[in-house]
Amino acid sequence: MSEQNPEVPSNGQRVFMHVLVNTAVANVTTSFLWFALTFWVYLETENVMATGIIGGAFMLLIAIFSMVFGSYVDLHRKKTVFVLSAVITAVMFTLAGAAYLLLPTQRILNIGGWEFWLFCLVILAGAIVEQMRGIALSTTVTLLIPVERHANANGLVGTVQGLSFIVTSVFSGLSVGLLGMGWTLAIAIGLVLVTMVHLLSISIPEQLPEPEEEGTKGSNLRLGFATVVAIPGLLALIVFSMFNNFIGGVYMALMDPYGLTIMSVEAWGLVLGLTATGFIIGGSMVAKFGLGKNPIRTLLILVACMGFLGGIFTLREWVWLYIVGIWLYMCLIPACEAAEQTVIQKVVPFRRQGRVFGFAQMLEASASPITAFLIAPLAQYLIIPFMKTDQGTESFGWLLGTGDARGIALIFLVSGLIMVVVSLLAMTTGQYRKLSAIFAHPEDAALEPS
Repeated sequence: MSEQNPEVPSNGQRVFMHVLVNTAVANVTTSFLWFALTFWVYLETENVMATGIIGGAFMLLIAIFSMVFGSYVDLHRKKTVFVLSAVITAVMFTLAGAAYLLLPTQRILNIGGWEFWLFCLVILAGAIVEQMRGIALSTTVTLLIPVERHANANGLVGTVQGLSFIVTSVFSGLSVGLLGMGWTLAIAIGLVLVTMVHLLSISIPEQLPEPEEEGTKGSNLRLGFATVVAIPGLLALIVFSMFNNFIGGVYMALMDPYGLTIMSVEAWGLVLGLTATGFIIGGSMVAKFGLGKNPIRTLLILVACMGFLGGIFTLREWVWLYIVGIWLYMCLIPACEAAEQTVIQKVVPFRRQGRVFGFAQMLEASASPITAFLIAPLAQYLIIPFMKTDQGTESFGWLLGTGDARGIALIFLVSGLIMVVVSLLAMTTGQYRKLSAIFAHPEDAALEPS
């Protein structure tokens, strides 16, 4: 594999840290506005389906564009990718600000009107392009960091994501609650401009990628799939992550409504900031200790633990139980993400990594909107009303207690149990054993499908 990957420059660690910090600020910007949009729409409409549609549309657009982003990352210098992403995000957020100023607020909040979709889709477009930076950042680990330190670098990525999440969740809630959506948009636009200026001062030591033979758009997209299939077990790992995101779609659609049901928007923003320290703890542990000899096994065990936590943290409508459960859940997320990234970085040639990361992101992102689109109306019109009836209380009260959000709690419980079972079963498969063996001896995965 070494001959297929670039030689790591002597200043690689320093450059990587600059890129990492810049990406962290960009993540804060997009997540800040994304959280604010979700909070604002739910508070103004009190409609679970509206937040589910927003979340589902976000993941659907990621699924649609991920392979295109991955191909672009492979065929261009990474700094070009970062700058282009920042420019497009700045334009989209500025258009959203203009729409907010020109369109009546009540029409923007009408879920059945074109104004709602225009406002949301412009913000989502700016946030979606940010995903291209994420793919590029994963490839810069291979470009700038020695292979034996990949897991640790991926842990740093998780730590920075945690810091970003804290700032985002706390200030999104406070900004919406105290300043309103207009000033929230203005802050996001300003932060985008800051990242653009900083990017100009970063010099990434890299060569212009050489196009592969017969490199058409169609062949570039096919190469991502062909490379994944050529490495035994890698497709199975990505499919498992895709299934995990089916369950993740449940939390994406319902976690905010649950939190906003049992506490105020300001309190919920502070809680998200507090629990996001779990990202820092988890990411720091990976940065210090790595992921062990077999990151695939680590991933499956941790996902089973996440399913268990997701099933029990709403068994009672206790704020402290929800907070502790989310915090522990977030402690595990950086290790899970780092595990998949570390495997791909080691077994996939560098010049194909963007497309493979894009292919993985496409499949994994496509799962969440399917679940969100299904679970949001199901929760809104069937399960939540049922759990508020005497029949629902008699059927599940012994397990879930009483409260205003017992319907969401029931959905979380079933979803978590499914995640546990699937994770444990995956450890018994032949695909798991094959990929584990290839990770231990990556030279066996040096395949160049055409």
